[in-house]
Amino acid sequence: MSGTDVLIERLAGEAKAVRRLRPPLVRAALWLSAVAAVGVVSILMFSDLHVFARRAQDPKLVLELAGTLLTGIAGVVAAFHLSLPDRPRLWALLPVPPLMLWIGASGYSCYRHWLSFGPDGWQIGESAHCFVFILGVSAPLGAALYFVLRKARPLDPVTTAALGGAGVAGLAAFLLQFFHPFDVTFMDLGIHLAAVLAVTLASLLSAATAGKR
Repeated sequence: MSGTDVLIERLAGEAKAVRRLRPPLVRAALWLSAVAAVGVVSILMFSDLHVFARRAQDPKLVLELAGTLLTGIAGVVAAFHLSLPDRPRLWALLPVPPLMLWIGASGYSCYRHWLSFGPDGWQIGESAHCFVFILGVSAPLGAALYFVLRKARPLDPVTTAALGGAGVAGLAAFLLQFFHPFDVTFMDLGIHLAAVLAVTLASLLSAATAGKR
């Protein structure tokens, strides 16, 4: 009996059935629902909703919120899809439109703030705290997302991790707005995007390192 025949016989006798994963959209929805529950509790317990409600009367903030939230959701959904080998790589472009909305709405807000306050619009101020907030929130979210995504054994873990990192950073930036009692300045926007980029790169490097082991 050849080695191939032995292998086939062994697999037939010992191989166990593999539990099929739920569709990626369902898995993404379940994960996002859990994050939403934690986020709602955190907002209710620690944010000043009166301040946020006053800021939310400005339509540009609504656009910023929509951009950050949709960027986060799109990144996570794309990561779940690309964790499977049969999904087209075009899923990687899913977060691009909401990211453009986020940058555009925030950029307009920054410009208006600069017209009103002049050079003060370029001061760092509380931006460093925003950077720490996004990183601090993204770390546990990223770990939780990695734990779920690894079950699919993605063929391209680096791209999947990068999209997941961008997704959790977008969600963190969305939550930040509930604890952000002032309009976004140019410096704020730069710091926010730098934090998103840092989380994305950290996820990418972690996946690349894990793949070499």
